[in-house]
Amino acid sequence: MCTSCGCQGQGTTMTNLQTGARAEIAALPEHDGVAHSHGSHGHGHFHGEHHHADDEHHAHGHDHSHAHARDRGGHDHAHEHSHHRVDLETRILAKNDAIAAKCRAWLAGREIVALNLVSSPGAGKTTLLERVIADLSGELPLFVIEGDQATSNDGERIRAAGAPVVQVNTGTGCHLDAEMIARALSELKPSVGSLLFIENVGNLVCPALFDLGEHAKAVIFSTTEGEDKPLKYPHMFSAAKLVIFNKIDLLPHLDFSVERARENILRVNPDVEIVEVSAKTGAGMQTLYDWIRAQRTAVKEQALV
Repeated sequence: MCTSCGCQGQGTTMTNLQTGARAEIAALPEHDGVAHSHGSHGHGHFHGEHHHADDEHHAHGHDHSHAHARDRGGHDHAHEHSHHRVDLETRILAKNDAIAAKCRAWLAGREIVALNLVSSPGAGKTTLLERVIADLSGELPLFVIEGDQATSNDGERIRAAGAPVVQVNTGTGCHLDAEMIARALSELKPSVGSLLFIENVGNLVCPALFDLGEHAKAVIFSTTEGEDKPLKYPHMFSAAKLVIFNKIDLLPHLDFSVERARENILRVNPDVEIVEVSAKTGAGMQTLYDWIRAQRTAVKEQALV
């Protein structure tokens, strides 16, 4: 995960593209003083990690520490570092999950369906959203949280399409986290009974690990990516409730087997639902809209229980 891949998440900002209001988003809140980051979401430099190393150096002295490393070949130090990193990762995810649970309760109490859209870069998330806004804006209120490392280009496209949108730029971060969503919700203020789309940063690795309090994760899988994508990124496809095959209008021009891709998806996640669409031509979009309507119905029924 991110403390292993090097994601620092520095410079995370939130911009309300309706009002122009801009604010910084701090790290995930500290957990008993352990996880404090100079980035946006608990990835990066932890005080506990670096101070521990300094304290050990001062406590044992220069010569002893070197002798210790020579005697044990650095094995114990490597083991402790690995264990410490895993412990930090576990605490980060635990804190994220706690905030996500609050987001989920807030959304459920307002009967808001939140869909976390994830994909590789260029799979067509923003184009798909533009199509959905054009087709469904007269039927139900739509809101968008737009996630990118930099620029508000996609957010501006969403605003031009007619949906209120808050842009979250993660800086060097490779995904959105629950703290970012909580802050964005407080700024966006989606209405009761609305549909909220969270367009995550283009990445099929880390977004699989971070719960945002969403109703469901939906993977946008482009026909230009290759049939083996689900096998290469099984955690993301396993976490998804829906897979949207996008760009099916390009199939006549590609060496791509939908049947083989479906087999690979179901091999990883036998329970996932799959729809085939073209955001460009509109083919298959009604099937997607029927799925969305079914989710809204389910959320309303749960609210009555």
